[in-house]
Amino acid sequence: MAVASGITVANLYYIQPLLVEISNDFQVTQVSVGFVAMITQIGYALGMLCILPLADIKEKRSLIVTMLLCSAGSLMFMFFSFNITVISIASFAVGFTSVVPQLIVPFAAQLADPKERGKIIGTVMSGLFIGILVSRTFSGLVGEYWGWRMVYFIASALMIILAISLSKLLPLCLPTSSMKYKELFTSMMSLTKSLPVLREASLNGALMFAAFSAFWTSLVFLLEGSPYHMGADVAGLFGLVGVTGAMAAPIVGRIADKRSPKFTLGIGMIAVMFAYLCFLAFGFKLWGLIMGVVFLDLGVQSCQISNQARVHALNDEARNRLNTVYMVSYFTGGALGSYLGSYSYAHFGWYGVCALGLLTQLIAIAVYLCLKSK
Repeated sequence: MAVASGITVANLYYIQPLLVEISNDFQVTQVSVGFVAMITQIGYALGMLCILPLADIKEKRSLIVTMLLCSAGSLMFMFFSFNITVISIASFAVGFTSVVPQLIVPFAAQLADPKERGKIIGTVMSGLFIGILVSRTFSGLVGEYWGWRMVYFIASALMIILAISLSKLLPLCLPTSSMKYKELFTSMMSLTKSLPVLREASLNGALMFAAFSAFWTSLVFLLEGSPYHMGADVAGLFGLVGVTGAMAAPIVGRIADKRSPKFTLGIGMIAVMFAYLCFLAFGFKLWGLIMGVVFLDLGVQSCQISNQARVHALNDEARNRLNTVYMVSYFTGGALGSYLGSYSYAHFGWYGVCALGLLTQLIAIAVYLCLKSK
């Protein structure tokens, strides 16, 4: 499950080290190509909203395999894109169909012993987070030497391989609810209104991922200019630096099981704040970027595991609907962070990006201190 989550979630992030190449290929501005990165995450948010609730009323294995095949088709659409309009549509389709990791995480939580749920979620999330980070390394290197289109051709092939493998490896998992599709959405609204922990976790997740996406969308533009003058391959290699934070996910999950998810959430926010202070003070020095990346990835991963552990503990029968509310909020924040990150860099430079990241954390900390949920 961890491996499948990592390979599939990578589809959303291949584009970030390729933004300069795509911008040059189609002769468009940084803001325009930043919109393409944003539309991927908007597609992902809408895909989760429409598809994830189905996991409560449909057999999960067949749903996962179906979405993998749809994802393969969307990635081939990216491969054949010939202008900025077409690639924007294809990018939306890639996001919409790449929801498999968010079907797998509640699946794993359902199979786990409640006393070890944080640890199990942490293990699956470590695979997912490593996929996010290594995706940039993969796409940066492939894009630099074989062109950005080849990235999506290879990704499409991987989705087909995964569909075949998971159809044989995953257990059958029958529906947990007999509700009709329309009733699922009414239920999600009711759950959101009645569960303050869900609302707080959703807002916190959106702010954390906005900070994360703003950095990674802007990094390629920073590295392209002075003093770095580096290409997509180097931007991608920064993903390997963040693997250190991702590998700490199971440890964070165990701490959340022993102490509380709210405790590890606080640690995660402090780490992200420290990361952006590093970017602000030392962003034009390579060692400063590396230090910031480690703390950013560790902090965002800690917050994600903590928030999901809180959400999955709220209601076993509505687990996929709860996860839908949380993850739609999470990736809506990420989409906004991607766009605002590229916008801030285009108009205010690197310091504008750092100010944006720090603002998200100040809001998140204020919410954390004001609300009393566990």
